[in-house]
Amino acid sequence: MVAVLATAWAGAGLSLGGAGTATAATAATPLPPRVFAPYFETYGSDSPAALAEKSGAKHLTLAFLQTEAKGSCTPYWNGDTGKPVDTSVFGSDVTAIRARGGDVIPSFGGYAADNGGTELADSCTDVNRIAEAFEKVITTYDVTRLDLDIEDNSLTNAAGIDRRNKAVKKVQDWAAANGRTVQISYTLPTTTHGPADSGLAVLRNAVDNGTRVDVVNIMTFDYYDGAQHDMAADTITAAEGLHTQLAGLYPDKSDAQRWAMVGVTEMPGIDDYGPAETFTTQDAAKVYDWAVGKGINTLSFWALQRDNGGCPGTKGSDTCSGIVQDTWYFTHTFAPFTGDGSTEQDFSLAVSPGAASVPPGGSAAATVTTRAVSGPAQTVRLSASGLPKGVTAEFSPSSVTAGESARLTFTVAKDAAPGAHPVTVTGTAPSGSHSASFTLTVTGSGTPGRVVNGDFESGGTGPWTCDDGASVVKSPVHGGTYALRTAPTGGGTGECRQTLTLSPATSYTLTGWVRGDYAFLGVSGGATASHWASAGDWTRLSVPFTTDSTGRVTVYVHGWYGQGAVLADDIALG
Repeated sequence: MVAVLATAWAGAGLSLGGAGTATAATAATPLPPRVFAPYFETYGSDSPAALAEKSGAKHLTLAFLQTEAKGSCTPYWNGDTGKPVDTSVFGSDVTAIRARGGDVIPSFGGYAADNGGTELADSCTDVNRIAEAFEKVITTYDVTRLDLDIEDNSLTNAAGIDRRNKAVKKVQDWAAANGRTVQISYTLPTTTHGPADSGLAVLRNAVDNGTRVDVVNIMTFDYYDGAQHDMAADTITAAEGLHTQLAGLYPDKSDAQRWAMVGVTEMPGIDDYGPAETFTTQDAAKVYDWAVGKGINTLSFWALQRDNGGCPGTKGSDTCSGIVQDTWYFTHTFAPFTGDGSTEQDFSLAVSPGAASVPPGGSAAATVTTRAVSGPAQTVRLSASGLPKGVTAEFSPSSVTAGESARLTFTVAKDAAPGAHPVTVTGTAPSGSHSASFTLTVTGSGTPGRVVNGDFESGGTGPWTCDDGASVVKSPVHGGTYALRTAPTGGGTGECRQTLTLSPATSYTLTGWVRGDYAFLGVSGGATASHWASAGDWTRLSVPFTTDSTGRVTVYVHGWYGQGAVLADDIALG
């Protein structure tokens, strides 16, 4: 996380406007016991309230506050003297966010401040003035939590560490005397097995000073260790390591209380190190389910402005994730985490892909994914309704624990009637049931088939079956509103495919428009043929082929290993 934020936080800074003693305002409402609060880059031109509304993120961590120069005791937003700690700066945004049921967490520090000596406690040597600066932020914005992002040089500045914790203790005493709730979150870099000793030194010093630390938020990215990472698995081992370390620091706390001190901050997509450290959409779902199950306190990511797929292949961008994704995917995945931590149980259910085209005598498969939304994970029994005559559905397994997936297989009899059939997939648990829709199209037997959703105007990939990372995008497109974007990796081509039953021993021509490096269009199975192109603009490919005696072929489009994303549109048979 240290290195990741080196780029993303380069423009950020901390600072308060004024050193006078802060006065108590009305006691603000504490944050929920479980909160999703992604970081918001305050050094850009975006409005926090506007972006929160667009994305669906109710709570934001506003980054960062720092002094304008080493030696100063006055923090400003991003160290910019034109952005003082004053209601004229972000005050209306905070009001709007609260009106929608959310709140903000001001964050001090960040890589740039910690590296450059403008982190408040590194810059200012007066403990009282540091405390007054913290108090001014609390009363100006009426907040109940401060985040202290400590990394790089700030981790080795023993005097700054001690000043900071002494100042925080003064703030906590002041808050108690004035009937205020004030939580302190320390955001620290981590290894895959918990914070290094330099990070633990910050917490040890807090214990020595009698300073209460409410949340230890670890940055589970930018490991820079030269290894290939499973980012979801490494998040879990890092948090487990932290949990064990907290047991040594806080031996009187229970196992559950220590988990309730844990926070996790991800970096969606490709972090500053590069593709070896890529947090995928699949990783997000795994981390969410784990976080709910463990009852951690905070789930976050750097940063809200990155939550879109506008720059596939780019690492460490401030404005996009570097992977193919839907805009706000990570926000929408993590948003349900916010809650009161109650044990009331609930779950969600989804089916992917959402459609399939199957000839009589054939079969199709989909994945049913469940997630624990609140409370302990419960057993979910799966079923399907609306099946046409001659079609059966089988789940493997037929029951799952929320957070697990099952394979759904449709088997179509040879005498099944052609047509599109809406099927409802339902999960039933003690807390109730949830459903998802699936469209099963039975093609005609022995008659020329067609490519279904070849123009992707359905807005989804179904009935194409795609490798991980593929999506439907609105730009660039060849025709209409949508096009397909595949996601090749170092170990895969990012293929999307669709199986058709055509007339036996008959000649066809598959056509389609492609764009990108090494874009392949072809057929396999009952015929084998393909063509490819590498172009920065749309190129039409034409693939003639002749079916064998079965007439069954698989139409496909894909890129090539380790190359960029490939786009496809208007795929058809003639």
